[in-house]
Amino acid sequence: MAYLTELFIAWYSGYLYEQYAFYNRVLGPYWWSYVGMMSCNVLSPQIFWVKRFRRNIMITFVMSIFVNIGMWFERFVIIATTLARDYIPSSWSYYVPTWVEIGIFIGTLGLFFTLYLIFARVAPVVAVAEVKSILKSAGDQYTGPNATHKHEHAAVGTHSH
Repeated sequence: MAYLTELFIAWYSGYLYEQYAFYNRVLGPYWWSYVGMMSCNVLSPQIFWVKRFRRNIMITFVMSIFVNIGMWFERFVIIATTLARDYIPSSWSYYVPTWVEIGIFIGTLGLFFTLYLIFARVAPVVAVAEVKSILKSAGDQYTGPNATHKHEHAAVGTHSH
């Protein structure tokens, strides 16, 4: 719906630059990225009209990867087509990232994976709701004044001599 709205606004506005920007995205030098974006974000999710595919975990996972690729293509289409076709035709060229841009991209990947691994290390792996339901069904064996614990640990720094 958002892509159709973008097309409609470009057409209905009558603004030549907006129409050219949209035309350039679809038929310009980066047409392949627009096709990738549309196929990953619009066409591939159409398989979810079939209930069997919606209920399959593996298909859902693979489709989530396709949608992520499509969202990357969307950012690429927005940025690369804008930088490749400026208002001045003498500056038109095929966009090539500099070493600084490549370094920033690699740095963001490193930052993401670092934060993700820290989160995986610190965050609880077991859902709290599941632990609560287990403790409620276990009764006083694990909770309450009559709880029995096999491992009694002394608090650190409370040893009396």
